[in-house]
Amino acid sequence: MDDKPDPGPLSESSELFSFGVIADIQYADLEDGYNFQGSRRRYYSHSLLHLQCAIEHWNKESSPPCCVLQLGDIIDGYNAQYKASEKSLELVLNTFQTLKVPVHHTWGNHEFYNFSRDYLTNSKLNTRFLEDQIARHPETMPSESYYAYHFVPFPKFRFILLDAYDMSVLGVDQSSPKFQQCLKILREHNPNTELNSPQGLSEPQFVQFNGGFSQEQLNWLNEVLTFSDRNQEKVVIVNC
Repeated sequence: MDDKPDPGPLSESSELFSFGVIADIQYADLEDGYNFQGSRRRYYSHSLLHLQCAIEHWNKESSPPCCVLQLGDIIDGYNAQYKASEKSLELVLNTFQTLKVPVHHTWGNHEFYNFSRDYLTNSKLNTRFLEDQIARHPETMPSESYYAYHFVPFPKFRFILLDAYDMSVLGVDQSSPKFQQCLKILREHNPNTELNSPQGLSEPQFVQFNGGFSQEQLNWLNEVLTFSDRNQEKVVIVNC
């Protein structure tokens, strides 16, 4: 990265590049239903049609996007209940294969309702192979203990994909130290018997379906941001 030529000043009137964004596909081969609070209707099977339409749009662009960011919850948690997690994931990923540009996947709570962290790490939802490796700056390499990386879609622009469930009780073995640490944090801030309930909480983010960042990941993020600042890069932070 250090040795790449400076592309020069950016013109305000010229379009440099574009990228696609899609989130909360939450596919399941089920009849329509409602969200956890019962306040919003969910169209589980119909979501695949929306994905197909989005891909068709991106593929037909005269100036196609450099990539697409898939911001998590690619399939719905109900798949686990019906033992359809792998089948549903395969169907959605096969649909993504028709996309003509790379897709970067993040992981949300519904990924962890269906799969363990170990499974996701070894699945096609791990797109860390698309990361940018900065020569002579090993401090910008993420640890294997969380799912995060950065990449450069266009000179002087760096996208940083973060693991928003690095600290979470979801997707990890209940006997593991990390699970016990995260559960302790949850119970210190959420006295409710139902840990998914924010009822009465002054800090409603402390619920079981949420996650957080470890200090290790934040330290790594700071290193990447420091590099980008020194090299006058614009940064986009990506997570679920």
